[in-house]
Amino acid sequence: MTMTMTMIKITRRAFAGLAAAASFSLGLPVLAQDLSGVTLKVGDQVGEQRARLEAAGLLDDLPYKIEWSVYPAAVNLHEALKAGAIDVGMSADSPAVSAIAGGSKIRIAAAFNNGGLGTSIIVPKDSPIQDLADLKGKTISPTTRGSVAHYLTLGTLKQAGIDQKDVKLAFLTPADASAAFQSESIDAWAIWGIYKARSIGVLGARELFDGQGVNTGNIVYAVTEPALADPAKVKALQDYLARIDKSYQWARDNKEAFLTFYEGFTKQDRATVEPLYPEQTAYQPRAIDDEFVAGLQQVFDTWVQAGVLTGSLKLGDYVYRDLPRLAQN
Repeated sequence: MTMTMTMIKITRRAFAGLAAAASFSLGLPVLAQDLSGVTLKVGDQVGEQRARLEAAGLLDDLPYKIEWSVYPAAVNLHEALKAGAIDVGMSADSPAVSAIAGGSKIRIAAAFNNGGLGTSIIVPKDSPIQDLADLKGKTISPTTRGSVAHYLTLGTLKQAGIDQKDVKLAFLTPADASAAFQSESIDAWAIWGIYKARSIGVLGARELFDGQGVNTGNIVYAVTEPALADPAKVKALQDYLARIDKSYQWARDNKEAFLTFYEGFTKQDRATVEPLYPEQTAYQPRAIDDEFVAGLQQVFDTWVQAGVLTGSLKLGDYVYRDLPRLAQN
């Protein structure tokens, strides 16, 4: 499905009143207007956002409606955003930048950061690969093209002084990459979350590189321009993001409750999910400021240098700075 959308200029003046009326903190913003007629269409990767909000009891008193759509990966979520099928969706920053470069009319309106945890390079337990230099000549799955794992793979090769031509990149969905990893038809896998935890916990895989210094640690909320042109939806978005922030605080304050929830959500045992606790709960809001924009630009420039994307792009034109900053804890 395709949809043509007219470029809508979003100005600070248009939403100055809204910005002044609400502020983010661990509490929820005060909503002065009736939002009962608003439906916020939210894209959710594998259903995790909704499940965590429900576990924290943060969907019990919504003053608006949420229409949830679940996608298996960021690339699918961004296809939906581009088509206008959803208003807002969360992904890592690298697939969001790829989507913008692909013509998606979205703005990045909010971001959280966990310090760069999460995405890693793993190898089978009996692999002869012992350090990054050993990746030369090997087959690596960066999972899907343009993903956060692809970004990590490029950064890892650069750090190791290995040219892309000296490895084979096998782009696979997480499920297909998991099967390839188990059969050892790939030598290394750049992956995140429960896929990583299950491979390490069940298969005995080794973490070759934890991504520190390459991963940005950013997750971003991309919003369509028509949604940002609707003051009521902007108000609902402010409230939704505050609830997301509060859900991370709930997870930090209630480790046992979070792990019990995450066991059920992932259908994994405690020993598998507990190592994920730090990366899953460390997210803190970060400002949509010049430093953040520079980071997005670096992601784009990395894609261009690697030949994944072409052309030029000013990422500052694709951020939306008029939502009040979420207060850092």
